[in-house]
Amino acid sequence: MVATPIEPSAAGTVPWPADAAARYVAKGYWDGRSIAAHIYAAADRDPDAICLVDDHARLTFRELTERADGAAVRLRELGLRADDRVVLQLPNCWQFVVLTVACLRLGVIPAMALTAHRRQEISGVVALTDAKALFVPGDDPDFDHQAMATDLVSSAPSLDHVLVLGGSASRSASRSASRSATDIAGLCAPAEHPAQVRAELDATAPDGTAIALFLLSGGTTGVPKVIARTHNDYGYMARQAARVCRVGRDAAYLAVLPLGHGFPMSGPGVLGTLMAGGRAVIAPSPAPQRAFALIERERVTITSVVPAIVQRWLDYRDATPDADLGSLQVLQVGASKLTEQLARRVGPELGCALQQVYGMSEGLLCLTRPDDPEDAILNTQGRPVCPDDELMVVDEQGQPVADGEPGVLLTRGPYTPRGYYHAPELNARAFVDGWYRTGDIVRRRPDGNLVIEGRDKDVINRGGEKIPAEEVEDGAYLLDSVRQAAAVAMPDPVLGERICLYAVPHKGRSVSLDEVRDAMLGSGAARFKLPERLVLVDDLPRTPIGKIDKKVLRADIAARLADEAGPLAQAS
Repeated sequence: MVATPIEPSAAGTVPWPADAAARYVAKGYWDGRSIAAHIYAAADRDPDAICLVDDHARLTFRELTERADGAAVRLRELGLRADDRVVLQLPNCWQFVVLTVACLRLGVIPAMALTAHRRQEISGVVALTDAKALFVPGDDPDFDHQAMATDLVSSAPSLDHVLVLGGSASRSASRSASRSATDIAGLCAPAEHPAQVRAELDATAPDGTAIALFLLSGGTTGVPKVIARTHNDYGYMARQAARVCRVGRDAAYLAVLPLGHGFPMSGPGVLGTLMAGGRAVIAPSPAPQRAFALIERERVTITSVVPAIVQRWLDYRDATPDADLGSLQVLQVGASKLTEQLARRVGPELGCALQQVYGMSEGLLCLTRPDDPEDAILNTQGRPVCPDDELMVVDEQGQPVADGEPGVLLTRGPYTPRGYYHAPELNARAFVDGWYRTGDIVRRRPDGNLVIEGRDKDVINRGGEKIPAEEVEDGAYLLDSVRQAAAVAMPDPVLGERICLYAVPHKGRSVSLDEVRDAMLGSGAARFKLPERLVLVDDLPRTPIGKIDKKVLRADIAARLADEAGPLAQAS
């Protein structure tokens, strides 16, 4: 087999300006060390402390580091080297964490995918990153990830390896018999000579300027945008979040959100907790019965959820008030806006402090503080964690607005990259003089806290998942019965927003919601991107310059819901 040439990962990034980088180093934000080096320093301080727990394992720091080093050695034996890329598409489990740390040790760059992603998303990420390996679950009853991975190996030039968690690894294939699918359980076994392996990997550890991992963000097509995060910037963000959240060696962080998201990984999440010497508890889902049992059993002190989960947990708490949640000190809520009504219930009913969170895979992280006044905690989404996070709120002409006035948020700072990976055209639109244009409409209060008012981008925020409207519309156009389509967000009390599709059928033709959903599934779209309501109209409203007027459509669906004041109808 002839190896496929792989372009160095740094070639696709946009560096911070030299003066800004020097300032971040001088102020101690960037320390030049890998994220794994901070985790191993914590392990050296207390090697026998339990640091990683799920339903099947309880690992001490010593066991975590020895398994991560063992996995790093075995990845190296597969031919993976520093700067090679892999796609990590696994459910929440201890192996996810071990493999992430192994990659951080070796300098291999994992792209953090979601198990909800399908061929459309995964093939795009593999192609964009030149990934050499794909890690997939082997026993998902809802989708055959192995079959998808096998198919991708036969069509993606860079992809050499499939690594399978559970199930039968033999169902997958690779390019040659010598590179058969690898069982992740064996990959994560402890290193045979831990001290020797530790010394070898310490000597070749990536420095702080190297790319640590790729995070994925919603895009304007089916391919997620790829965000390159360095050890310097991502490690600083997670450590600083831990400081703000007062996460230390006595903390127990419960991860219930998918670890492929940045929020449960670094806000402070699993990585921030491990670097602080605390314990990460991994749950396969946010189901309240399981989460409450873990909080009680593991004496969890902090966890992070989205507003839809807050509602589920409050409902479950009402029905089962006997669960012991006394250890829980902080409930972080982010990804979409929490209503004041739900916010007021958190303290009295769950017995913990609420911490509102606003952040993005592109960088900026805002948190309310434990000693903030009640008004800020209930009604804002916090302020930046770093003094050198720069914010600018601008109007439609790009001019700054006064505090208290709504506008689009721009940001830059020591952990906000200056561009997407290999996306010059997108960067020309999304970044202005080093400022990242978030697309979020906010108000900045005099106390520095932000209030999120909405989006100016054509994106639907469904329970924290950002879904480009164009992608839903493209799915509708798979049907030859659809003449025009426009997807918009419709308000939802649980998820914040759901997907509503307006469609104009061709004359004499009909369109159903099921047909659109089936067409999108057949094209490989992820299920969370499917429209949940279809409104058939004779024509779509237009702006004076001829664009579809989605403001009118959003107002229309809000009015329809208000009139119905009941279950959603599937079609008008």
